[in-house]
Amino acid sequence: MTNRRKFLQQGVVVFSTPRLIGTALSAGMFLPVAAASSKGSAKTVVIPTHEHFGDIEERLDFPASWDIHVQEMAGHNAPVLTRDEIRHRIQTPIASQPLREIAAGKKSAVITFDDCTRPTPTYDVAPVVVEELLAAGVPKDRIVFLCSYGTHRPMERDEVVRKLGPEVIRQYPWINHQIWENCKEVGTTSNKNRVEVDQTFAAADVRVTISGIKVHASAGYGGGAKAVLPGVASFQTIQFNHSNLIDRKSIPDTIRIFDNGMRADMVESAKLAKVDFSVQIVYNGRRKVCGIFAGDILDAHIAACRMAIKHYTTKKFPKPDIVVYNGYPQTVQAGMGGDWIRSVRDGGTGLVILQNPQGLAAWHQGIEHSLGQNGRTYLDRLLTQPAPLRNDVQLIVYSQYLDRQQMVKYPKSTIFASTWDEALRALQARHKGDASVAVYPYGAIQHSEYLLDEPQSAARG
Repeated sequence: MTNRRKFLQQGVVVFSTPRLIGTALSAGMFLPVAAASSKGSAKTVVIPTHEHFGDIEERLDFPASWDIHVQEMAGHNAPVLTRDEIRHRIQTPIASQPLREIAAGKKSAVITFDDCTRPTPTYDVAPVVVEELLAAGVPKDRIVFLCSYGTHRPMERDEVVRKLGPEVIRQYPWINHQIWENCKEVGTTSNKNRVEVDQTFAAADVRVTISGIKVHASAGYGGGAKAVLPGVASFQTIQFNHSNLIDRKSIPDTIRIFDNGMRADMVESAKLAKVDFSVQIVYNGRRKVCGIFAGDILDAHIAACRMAIKHYTTKKFPKPDIVVYNGYPQTVQAGMGGDWIRSVRDGGTGLVILQNPQGLAAWHQGIEHSLGQNGRTYLDRLLTQPAPLRNDVQLIVYSQYLDRQQMVKYPKSTIFASTWDEALRALQARHKGDASVAVYPYGAIQHSEYLLDEPQSAARG
């Protein structure tokens, strides 16, 4: 027999909530398996971390005298859909025939899924999509899953099982899209973008996309036609869209999916690629499915965005002393928490939490391509670290997992902490008395109170 303390010291995963105080209960080389207990009274906030790696609940302790405000998004209590509810929504699509009718008599199918830079809980939806294809008579051995990673990097087997689930990958093959070769031209958009897509995708009798809905800096929201462009498009097609059509129009307090040239080109490309059926997923702060919008790749996406604009809305706490931005559930692309960190008062502190074993994304083929032009090398990049968000705001990054290659993506003045105790000491050194703290518990999907733009005919392709 062993007591609880010895059990924890052995690094064995205990399924309790919260797991530990600001340290992942994740046994493995170089990873801490225990954290110091809180001393005296403290105010505690529980946050989700480690998306795709257990979705661990971690506990953050703050001084008892600090004024803590956890800024939840509007839909944080939205009911989670059951498998039957997911099935019903896929079987009653928007502006489309049901999938099993579309696939009736067809001999092959390709289903796209996004990579681990996206929070999408594809494993809750993929089995239902497969059910519909099998019910239509598509042969089981002619159904393939295709990773739509765009210009990110190919996925490994252990990552794919986290996205699709072990049962799916045991029964159906999966492949990575190739952006540099094996693409087929399917047409040209009105913007003169020559659209090339993965030839396996183009060759299938039935083409299905699965994607999640979250705010996106350029395309308004993710999902929908982005599963095709950039998802399964060639590098040249992606570059044309991202370089020539990025829309820098500023409409205050508005997310644009209609009056947006980049997304319009994506929609037109998806139609040229002849997507047959699309599934959009809206999720809560713990990556649980609470919205399914299936059917036409444009109309289903619009319906999903109309839910998302209310669902992800979060009130911004005005000018706190400290902003805590949790990069979950898109930690690998969390960056500096921009919009939320900028809401801190003058002279305040922004604290970014990046608790995911993959740290920050180390490779993005589009970025590497552009940064390597004109003979520039990684040595040149080391001379150009980002500037601080504001000179009077201190940035602290808490992560067990960052290495130096990832640290140089932050301003030189950034303080890095590998435990919550270190992060808290840095906060207390800067804020010696009482402090107001705004915590954004899943900041990567939360957004301010925005409106959707009005539809424009040009965006509908």
